[in-house]
Amino acid sequence: MSVFEIVMLICFGFAWPASIWKSWTSRNNAGKSLHFLCIILVGYAAGITHKFLYSNDAVIILYCINAVMVTTDIALWFRNGRLMKEDDSGQDFASHQGVHG
Repeated sequence: MSVFEIVMLICFGFAWPASIWKSWTSRNNAGKSLHFLCIILVGYAAGITHKFLYSNDAVIILYCINAVMVTTDIALWFRNGRLMKEDDSGQDFASHQGVHG
């Protein structure tokens, strides 16, 4: 178990909640890259695989937590893409709720 690996994962881990919050509240994908998120997720998957195969220790928990947060951000990227497409087609939130104005 490396203290440097732990610090790196904790630092990355603190960044993801802010990214998820931005995705959730902005309801758009401005400044987000699906390719970047997927590359990061592949990196975490590689770290998890390494831990299982060669260095099974508790640090795997940090990899898993970070991977879940990145997966959440990816899911929000798709949600936001759908919401942005709906906004572009002239539909708004009220029309989805059956409210007519």
